[in-house]
Formats: sequence, C-alpha cells, structure tokens
Amino acid sequence: MFDEAAEITGGVKVVRSTRLLVALCLVGLLAIPAFANSGGPPYLNSDNQETAKYGCTCHYSSPGDRAVVMASGIPVMYEPDLSYEFVITVADSVTLAGADGNTKAGFLLTDNGAGTFSWDDSQDIREADGDPNAISHSETGDGVWTISWTAPSSDSETILFSIAGNSVNGDGIPNEYDYWNILTFSINPPGSIAEGDGDATLQTRTIAVGDYETLFVLEESEAEKEKERQKHLSDRVFESGNMFYWTSLTALIVGAVFQREIMERRYGPGPEYLATELAYPQGIRRGLLAVLSFFFAIDWTANGNQHDFIIGCTWFVAAWASYGVYRTVRSAKAEPTVHDVM
Repeated sequence: MFDEAAEITGGVKVVRSTRLLVALCLVGLLAIPAFANSGGPPYLNSDNQETAKYGCTCHYSSPGDRAVVMASGIPVMYEPDLSYEFVITVADSVTLAGADGNTKAGFLLTDNGAGTFSWDDSQDIREADGDPNAISHSETGDGVWTISWTAPSSDSETILFSIAGNSVNGDGIPNEYDYWNILTFSINPPGSIAEGDGDATLQTRTIAVGDYETLFVLEESEAEKEKERQKHLSDRVFESGNMFYWTSLTALIVGAVFQREIMERRYGPGPEYLATELAYPQGIRRGLLAVLSFFFAIDWTANGNQHDFIIGCTWFVAAWASYGVYRTVRSAKAEPTVHDVM
C-alpha cells in the first residue's frame, strides 16, 4: 500500500516537473525575440517584410511621429569612390523636448547594396542580420551613430537609402511604449547637378522625419547662433540703409517739385497751355493711374502682403500721378500764347 502511494507521489512529481519544464521553454521561446532584437533588428520584420523599408513591426504595428529619425552629412550628389560621414540620430521627441521619455534607440540602414558602409570599432554597429547590404546597431545605445559611406566606383543611378529607427524604453519587451519611424532619402548620381546651380546644392544636408515641432527644438551650436546673429544684424543694416536712401531720394524729389511750383508762381509764366481736347484724355489717364495706385497702396499697407519697397513705390506712383492731374488742370486753364494759337 505504501509502495503504491510512493509510486503515485513520484508520478505526480514527474508530471509537475514536466509541465514546469514545458512552461519554462514556452516562456523562453516567447522572450527570445525581445532580447535578440536588442542586439540589432532582423532583416525581415514580423510581417516578413524588409525592416529597413517597412519598419520594426515586432515592437509595434505602425510608425509614429514621436520617433525622430535624422541623418546629417548627406550630399545632394555623390562622387565616385568618395567617402562621406553620416551621423544617424534616433530619439524620442518627448525626450528631445526636455520631458521624460525613452533614452535608448536602435536603427537599421540600407543603401540597397549601392555603396560600402564602414565605422569605427568604438561604434556599436554591425552588419545587419541576414542582409550584407545593410547595417544596424549591435547594442541599443544613446541613439547617435557615426558611419562612413563610400560611394560606388562607377557612375550609377540615383541611390535610395532607407533607415528604420526605433526609440525604446529599455525594458526589453516590445510594446506600445517603443516608438519607431522610417526615413527615406536619395543621393543624385555624378553630373546630375551643374556647378552653375549654386554652392548650396553641392553641400551636405540634414534630413529628418518625426514630430515637426521637435525637429526644431534641438539646441543650436554657438557657431550657428553667431551666424544667425550676424545675419540678423546685416539684414537690419541693409533695411536701415534702404530706408534712409529712399527717404532722402523722395525728399529731394518733393523739394524739387515745391521749388518748381514756387518759382513758377513767383517768377514764371506757369505751365504751358494744353488744349482741352488733349487735356481731357491726359487727365483721365493720370487720374486712373492715381486711383489704382492709391487702391493697391492702401490695400497692401493694410494687409501687409507685399514687400515694403513695392508698397513705397506704389505710394510714390500714386502721389506722382495725382500731381500729374494737377499739372494737367493747370495747363488746361493756362492762357494760350500766340505760339499756341498758330
């Protein structure tokens, strides 16, 4: 009897141990994706699509603007065999804004095999799992990576890049608290941009995707702040110089007109005689020009939808046309001379 009880007890222990072992195995299998991806995302996501192009769906089903993905040092046009330094940044927009948010991040970058990626050993970067044409983080970090991209040796077509960036909370569990986004951009082939297109088109650029406001709250460097200050100062000096120049020119013209009127009334015969059949058309033309100019000058001044220079010129034309109507009236009222009658 005791032997039978012992057998039953031993059987229960075996069953319980087997169930416990199976449960532990299931938990371990379910946890593998969560811990494996911390060392870099796979080539294909949970939907069996390319992660770099369709995103980290193993973390969450859809992208979100809260994840900011940024690439700087990107040329508009590449030169064969020339290396370019890219800086990849992935961050939580809430953290960038100064609040409490995710502080860890990862990425996956591909150029579809067009060029060659390289990086310093100090960078936590590796060749992407399952894709020799892509690179990814080897360990989740602070979200900033510096890489070198060497352009192909022969002229190629436009090269397309795709970056999948993931901002994570670091708990090792993929869930709705991990935010990812995708940044795509292209680099033009050699010769596609002429030198006459301007230096700006041949310089490198920064490309980003994510929350719009957050993209512009990143702290500027001292050099950028000084550059902005100098630009603001030069613009203010230029505007002040323009204002004094045109104000002085207008004052000279107005002074000359007044001097002419005073001299004519005091010493001269006044404006030349103008026949009525000529005075009416001239007066109507000048009057219409004055009315239209005053209309646009008042409208643009009230709404502010034109440059100050254009508004000032419109006011001047309106005043000059009005003065022309005045001169036409005076000419029509002038006494004809013998020369006018002949």
